[in-house]
Amino acid sequence: MSFRCLVPAFVLLLASCSTAPLAGTGDGREPDEYEADDVLLRNHDVPHVVVREAFITASTPDDNIDSPASWSQDGRRMLVATAKATDLLVVYDGDTGQRLRTVGGTGTALGKLQRPNGIATIDDRYAFVVERDNRRVQMFQLPDFTPLLAFGDDALQQPYGLWVRRKGDGYEVLVSDAYMAGEDAQGEDIVPPLAQLDRRFRRYELSHASGAWSARAAGTFGDTSAAGAIRVPESLFGDADNNRLLVAEEDVPTGTRLREYDLQGRYLGRDVGRGQYVAQAEGIALMRCADGSGWWVASDQFADRTVFHLFDRRSLAHAGSFAGEKAGLTDGVWLDARGDARFPEGVFYASHLDLGVAAFDWRDIAAALGLPKCMR
Repeated sequence: MSFRCLVPAFVLLLASCSTAPLAGTGDGREPDEYEADDVLLRNHDVPHVVVREAFITASTPDDNIDSPASWSQDGRRMLVATAKATDLLVVYDGDTGQRLRTVGGTGTALGKLQRPNGIATIDDRYAFVVERDNRRVQMFQLPDFTPLLAFGDDALQQPYGLWVRRKGDGYEVLVSDAYMAGEDAQGEDIVPPLAQLDRRFRRYELSHASGAWSARAAGTFGDTSAAGAIRVPESLFGDADNNRLLVAEEDVPTGTRLREYDLQGRYLGRDVGRGQYVAQAEGIALMRCADGSGWWVASDQFADRTVFHLFDRRSLAHAGSFAGEKAGLTDGVWLDARGDARFPEGVFYASHLDLGVAAFDWRDIAAALGLPKCMR
C-alpha cells in the first residue's frame, strides 16, 4: 500500500516512505503513502546479509504489481500476482518467472476486477483475491481462474489484505479493512479514533453445498487500545498450530511493526520487530517445518532494496535479516515450501518495485543466515 511511481527510470528516487503522509484516497492514492524519498536502505544502518535473487520477472510498469501467490499444477509450480493498475491477475511460470497469461480485466461482474490487491491460494485448487475498489473478495477455481463467488461488498469499505485457512469442509477468510475517517484540510487521510478500530478485520466462513460455494459473515475484530490497535492495516498471516495471527501495522508515526493477535482476534500484548523495522512493515509469510519449528519472513519496505526480517516461528525472536541485490519497495510476499528440481527446499516470492516479482531460493536464504535445515 505504499507510494506507486510507474516510471521505472525514477522509481528509486521517488517511491518511498517517510513520516509525512501524502494526500488521501480522494486523489487515488492510499492511506499509507508518503511523499519524501528519505527511507532508503542505503541511508540506514540495518544489519542484514545479501541474498541474490533467483530471478526477477520482466518489468511491466503499466501493471503496478502488488502481491504474489503460487500453486502446483500437474507437478509444475505456477505463480500469480495482482496487477492493481490494469485490474488483472498475471500468471507466471513459478520456476523461471516467464509471463504466461493474464486473467480478469476491469469491471464489477464476477471474474472482473477493480484494483486487485491481496491474493492467496490454498489446496492448489482455489485463489482468493481482494479488490479494493470493488470492496469485495473473489474466489476463483484453479488452474483456469474460473470465478466462483464474490463476497464482502455489503460491509467492506477499503479492503487490502487477507489470510485463508481450511476450516472443516470449507474455509475461513480474514480480510483487513483500511477504512478511514475522511480527510483533513490538506487532503490527508484521518485515522479513525481508537474506539472505531474494532472492525479493522472481518471474518468470513465459506461452505460448499449443492454444487456451489457460499460465504457467511462471521464477525469483526480489532483491538482498540493504544498499544494493540492497527491504524493502517494490510498484511496478515496466521499460524493455526500456535493460535497466532501476525498483523502488520503500517502506520509509521505510531511505529511500524508486527502485532501478535490470536486467531480469535485478541491482541496478545506483544509486538514483533520493534527493534528491526525502520521503513514500513508490509508482507508476511511463514516457513513451517515438520517438527513445529520454522520462521516468519516479513518485509520492511525500503524504496531502494527491501529488507526481509526473519523471526523464530515459536518464540518470535529475531533470527536475522536479508535483502536482495535488487528487490525493492516490496508489498506482498509468498512462501512456497514445496520442493522441485529448481527449488528443492522451496522458494520465497516478493513483489519488486511495482514492476514484477522477485524469487529467492530458500537454500540461499538459509545458507546466508545460517538456518538449520527445515524438514517438511
